[in-house]
Amino acid sequence: MFDHPDFVPSALPADASCAPAPSRPPVPRPRHVDSRRLLGGGRELVIEHAGQHYHLRLTRNDRLILTK
Repeated sequence: MFDHPDFVPSALPADASCAPAPSRPPVPRPRHVDSRRLLGGGRELVIEHAGQHYHLRLTRNDRLILTK
Protein backbone atom coordinates (compact mmCIF):
# COMPACT_ATOMS: atom_id res chain seq x y z
CA MET A 1 0.00 0.00 0.00
CA PHE A 2 2.70 2.50 0.96
CA ASP A 3 4.80 1.50 -2.03
CA HIS A 4 2.07 2.51 -4.47
CA PRO A 5 3.07 5.58 -6.55
CA ASP A 6 -0.31 7.30 -5.94
CA PHE A 7 -0.05 7.07 -2.14
CA VAL A 8 0.27 10.49 -0.50
CA PRO A 9 0.32 10.56 3.29
CA SER A 10 -2.10 13.03 4.83
CA ALA A 11 -0.46 16.01 6.46
CA LEU A 12 -1.44 17.59 9.75
CA PRO A 13 -2.59 21.22 9.68
CA ALA A 14 0.16 23.72 10.43
CA ASP A 15 -1.46 24.64 13.78
CA ALA A 16 -1.85 21.02 14.93
CA SER A 17 -0.01 20.22 18.10
CA CYS A 18 1.30 16.92 19.34
CA ALA A 19 0.93 18.08 22.92
CA PRO A 20 -1.61 16.15 24.99
CA ALA A 21 -5.03 17.68 25.47
CA PRO A 22 -5.49 19.55 28.76
CA SER A 23 -6.75 17.26 31.46
CA ARG A 24 -10.28 17.76 32.73
CA PRO A 25 -11.17 17.60 36.40
CA PRO A 26 -12.72 14.25 37.34
CA VAL A 27 -16.50 14.07 37.23
CA PRO A 28 -17.84 13.50 40.75
CA ARG A 29 -19.69 10.25 41.23
CA PRO A 30 -23.30 10.53 42.40
CA ARG A 31 -24.04 9.73 46.02
CA HIS A 32 -25.69 6.40 46.74
CA VAL A 33 -28.41 6.27 49.38
CA ASP A 34 -30.38 3.15 50.27
CA SER A 35 -34.09 3.82 49.68
CA ARG A 36 -35.02 2.32 53.07
CA ARG A 37 -32.76 4.82 54.77
CA LEU A 38 -34.14 7.65 52.63
CA LEU A 39 -37.77 6.73 53.39
CA GLY A 40 -36.98 6.15 57.07
CA GLY A 41 -39.25 3.11 57.32
CA GLY A 42 -42.19 4.95 55.77
CA ARG A 43 -43.70 4.60 52.31
CA GLU A 44 -43.60 8.25 51.21
CA LEU A 45 -41.16 11.13 51.29
CA VAL A 46 -41.78 14.75 50.28
CA ILE A 47 -38.84 16.42 48.57
CA GLU A 48 -38.80 20.21 48.23
CA HIS A 49 -36.94 21.51 45.19
CA ALA A 50 -36.98 25.10 43.90
CA GLY A 51 -40.16 25.85 45.85
CA GLN A 52 -41.98 22.79 44.47
CA HIS A 53 -42.95 19.64 46.37
CA TYR A 54 -42.28 16.19 44.92
CA HIS A 55 -43.55 12.93 46.41
CA LEU A 56 -41.39 9.82 46.39
CA ARG A 57 -43.61 6.82 47.05
CA LEU A 58 -42.87 3.15 47.58
CA THR A 59 -45.49 1.04 45.80
CA ARG A 60 -46.97 -2.30 46.84
CA ASN A 61 -44.81 -3.87 44.11
CA ASP A 62 -41.69 -2.49 45.81
CA ARG A 63 -41.04 0.16 43.14
CA LEU A 64 -40.37 3.86 43.56
CA ILE A 65 -42.48 6.55 41.93
CA LEU A 66 -41.61 10.25 41.96
CA THR A 67 -44.52 12.63 41.28
CA LYS A 68 -45.00 16.37 41.46
